[in-house]
Amino acid sequence: MRRRRHGWFVFLAVLTTAGLLSASSTAAAQPRDPFEEICSKWSAGYGPAPGPTYPETDLADRCLRLNQTQVIGSHNSYHVQPREPLWSALRNFDPLLAAGIEYTHSPLGVQFDDEEVRQVELDVFADPAGGLYDQRKILPLVGLPADSGIPELEQPGFKVLHIQEIDFESTCWTFVQCLQQVKLWSDRHPRHLPIAILVELKDEPIPDPLQLGFVQPQPIGPAELDALDAEIRSVFPEQQMLTPDEVRGSHATLEDAVLTDGWPTLGTARGNVMFLMDNGGHYRTDYLAGHPNLDGRVLFTNADPGVPDAAFVKRNDPLGPNIAAIQDLVRRGYLVRTRADADTVQARTGDTTQRDAALLSGAQFVSTDYPIPGRAAPFGTDYVAQIPDGDPARCNPINTGTHCRNDALERLR
Repeated sequence: MRRRRHGWFVFLAVLTTAGLLSASSTAAAQPRDPFEEICSKWSAGYGPAPGPTYPETDLADRCLRLNQTQVIGSHNSYHVQPREPLWSALRNFDPLLAAGIEYTHSPLGVQFDDEEVRQVELDVFADPAGGLYDQRKILPLVGLPADSGIPELEQPGFKVLHIQEIDFESTCWTFVQCLQQVKLWSDRHPRHLPIAILVELKDEPIPDPLQLGFVQPQPIGPAELDALDAEIRSVFPEQQMLTPDEVRGSHATLEDAVLTDGWPTLGTARGNVMFLMDNGGHYRTDYLAGHPNLDGRVLFTNADPGVPDAAFVKRNDPLGPNIAAIQDLVRRGYLVRTRADADTVQARTGDTTQRDAALLSGAQFVSTDYPIPGRAAPFGTDYVAQIPDGDPARCNPINTGTHCRNDALERLR
């Protein structure tokens, strides 16, 4: 649900309490856009009293925009490490592959509740007839039946997994099931910061060295992309999603909208989800076909600056000169996703160089496999990637001032 608007006089009372307006000023003639003046004063250095206050949260709702926050995201958010005896077989056959998938995420609702995650990533495989990923050809080699025995995998619709036939365990088997988990949490916490869902489209075959008859994924083209939008709309009503149409408004292009008027305010975006496309290439162009400027589409595409659909940009490597490039994108108004760690490398070494660069870059979505302490303990390190002080979000270090307080960004209760 969209955030309910406060009455004008109620909000003036809140501002008076916050010290931004004197009681006498409420009777004076108001400027044409009073909140422009209020937000200008707040941005100039308003210093609230110690402790979180509702007036301060209201100011954040009115004065901060979606792109002026930074949150932690989880990478392959559904992922569960392969189980024994397959796990030992994979480690013996390809130790490097096994090392890169040695992590397990909590169910999505737990990530939102207990791990302060506000952006998730789902890998999807098209399965229009159902049953394409029901049989695991590799399992008989380790003495297990090929049949998964999972009813959801027999149903038509997109499936959520990492690597077909090899790394297929998940906390939610279908795209719709994953989205339903997000919606359940969102409905219970209507004041949450926007949840961004990064969708990676997968249809690449993998090598079949033992000629076991590995499944050939369904290619993802225009029809499958239409089906993807339909599955999202089957779970989330329009008023609970932030879409390209809403952000573009009356502007000629989406890029023009985000670089001039900017993204919606936090107050407008609370309780909403938004969808981002991880892929580029033909997936992006197929998604745009017949939908210039993403008219009527659900996902924001991963697009380079300078094209009409550019609003979200993926820059996974924040190291070296890339940090300045990401900071420039953030200052200009784009939403950016980067990664704090990849393939368990940083967790095994305890190296925080990439994590620190990712946070410093101002990328709004910083993805990790280690959002809570202790998850890297099996590797003998204390590696973790969190927003400083453990908040679910912080004021973006690149495009907000020191006046902004993290504890004003989200109050769920």
